[in-house]
Amino acid sequence: MAGSSHARLLGPASECRSCPDLAVAGRFRGHSYGRFTHEAKSVKATVASYALSSSRIFKFPPNFVRQLSTKARRNCSNIGVAQVVAASWSNNSSPFQSAAAAAANAVDAAAAAAVPATSDAAALEGSVGTESLKVEEGLGDSRTSVFDCDGSVAIHAGERFGRGRVDDAITTPVVNTSAYFFKKTADLLDFKEKRAVSFEYGRYGNPTTIVAEEKISALEGAESTLIVASGMCASTMMLLALVPAGGHIVTTTDCYRKTRIFIETILPKMGITATTIDPADMNALEVALKENNVSLFFTESPTNPFLRCVDIKLVSEMCHQHGALVCIDGTFATPLNQKALSLGADLVLHSATKYIGGHNDVLAGCVSGSLKLVSEIRNLHHVIGGALNPNAAYLIIRGMKTLHLRVQQQNSSALRMAKLLEAHPKIKCVYYPGLPSHPEHNLAKRQMTGFGGVVSFEVDGDITTTIKFIDSLKIPYIAPSFGGCESIIDQPAIMSYWDLNQTERLKYGIKDNLVRFSIGIEDFEDLKADVLQALDAI
Repeated sequence: MAGSSHARLLGPASECRSCPDLAVAGRFRGHSYGRFTHEAKSVKATVASYALSSSRIFKFPPNFVRQLSTKARRNCSNIGVAQVVAASWSNNSSPFQSAAAAAANAVDAAAAAAVPATSDAAALEGSVGTESLKVEEGLGDSRTSVFDCDGSVAIHAGERFGRGRVDDAITTPVVNTSAYFFKKTADLLDFKEKRAVSFEYGRYGNPTTIVAEEKISALEGAESTLIVASGMCASTMMLLALVPAGGHIVTTTDCYRKTRIFIETILPKMGITATTIDPADMNALEVALKENNVSLFFTESPTNPFLRCVDIKLVSEMCHQHGALVCIDGTFATPLNQKALSLGADLVLHSATKYIGGHNDVLAGCVSGSLKLVSEIRNLHHVIGGALNPNAAYLIIRGMKTLHLRVQQQNSSALRMAKLLEAHPKIKCVYYPGLPSHPEHNLAKRQMTGFGGVVSFEVDGDITTTIKFIDSLKIPYIAPSFGGCESIIDQPAIMSYWDLNQTERLKYGIKDNLVRFSIGIEDFEDLKADVLQALDAI
């Protein structure tokens, strides 16, 4: 039965998924994918040709694998893969011929173990087609014959002269490479002279990274997105690319401290000055626009840590009248709660480390907007660096798949927590745009669909009392960052401003009893009980 069943069982898409080093790319059910064009005449001949290449093995079609018993599937994996691998790398005088024979025998053994009882065989035969395998065109035995040493074979076999393409995986492959090759100089010239599109160097682009960029562009309604190694990398790259030497920017009093440090200490070295205004002070913005040649208005909305909101539509209209660009850092809002570009902003920026990644396990930043503006930033990025590692890009992609679920939970829990804290006698005040007491509550309702997962508040007590409250909590981690699955809490006076004395901290509104609470996706009742017991402890 085994001898007569090879073609029937292994006709289409014969590639073993259990050995990632030995793979045939693509599905071959009646299609031609790129270089895969020659039809094999028999399964044994096909096995021999793949063994000769020292880089091919079978992939059983999914409907076949599902019908194999566990034992038969294990036999297929252990025999079909292990024997071919061992034979391919033997040191006898004819290694590839031995590999071919071993591979053919492996197919016999695997097929014999895999064929079910006679009553099931007909059903199996009907469920699997008889199309031939396709092999790469014009490669032949020369792929390995150019090498005299096993060391060279180990480096290049299965890769140098063509490899399979993974285009049927559900998840996006991680392309770990620092550079991309051209088959011949004519291809390189076509690329350089813009007759062809290709990757060239890892800092200039990566297939995995592009998927993350396209996802973010789709969420933001942007023409283009650049994703980089961190949120600060995105911010500084944007400022350096779009603000000319001697230019002027407008920003807001409440913002991430490292952004403020860059604006106040680094940009002046290039002759760039800044005006700082209250997020709601549109009169101050109008004065700044009239008195200065403003290149850019840059702010967070909501801001960090007081969650102030900027009227993005109004600010954009005012700035555009004076020829200034508008960039909104929407990290606290997420692309789900706020669409800054549709409100009129030219660019929207995120620390993707936070909600977009969402699992406290990756650093990344991104900036989205028109192709023209993002290209200017991208060109500088190609020079300066700060490329996102493709493994990190994969984590961003993975995190975004649950973004809407996480943000929905965090929006809901944060609003409930804000209301709970505002009503508690041991809390002096709460900063959350979803509360009517927030100064921009009505604005937030107009331009946001949810108010985010961060709640800031002041404990009724001094720094020691606040420390005792935080240390009494059992669930949240004491850590920087926010937006992840796990709840995180900190005192900004200690976490972010401890190098300043109390008087200096108060210039930025940072009191010793201020707490920033990033709500995770834990059950709200658990968080509620934990917060209440910690408040009872002070």
